[in-house]
Amino acid sequence: MTAPSTYGLSTQARNLRWLLTDLVQEVPGVNSVAVVSSDGLLLLSSETGAGTAADTPQEPVKGPRGASADLATIVSGLGSLTTGAAALMDGGGVKQTMVAMEHGSVFIMAISDGSLLGVHATPDCDMSVIAYHMALFVGRAGHVLTPEVRSELRQSMEKTP
Repeated sequence: MTAPSTYGLSTQARNLRWLLTDLVQEVPGVNSVAVVSSDGLLLLSSETGAGTAADTPQEPVKGPRGASADLATIVSGLGSLTTGAAALMDGGGVKQTMVAMEHGSVFIMAISDGSLLGVHATPDCDMSVIAYHMALFVGRAGHVLTPEVRSELRQSMEKTP
């Protein structure tokens, strides 16, 4: 995880970081994860693909360019696009967006406060497992992601070298 140390963070912020780390390390096929605020700012991220078997050598994450800022931009843009499309179609709120590509997938799930959880996964991932674990993250994080915690996370990301 490329995020800074949890030293000095509130219990809620530390718990969110732990949930994100757990999602990346425990779910096979996950390359990287980003949590983006409703205004498009990166709150939490991970750039290491930890979903490989222990005996498999870890390869560097390939895309989106290995940068959490790129994934956050993609998540924010797709989230905005699908929200606009849903409004045009009178479809209600967008719960989840999935883009399947030749060399991977991107999953986006809404968090209760308007923030978004985005996952970049391998092309051979089990989509249902990823969606399930994303739903668990959203269920656990939704009530904790208060304006105060979002501000704290945003400030801690700004301090990241």
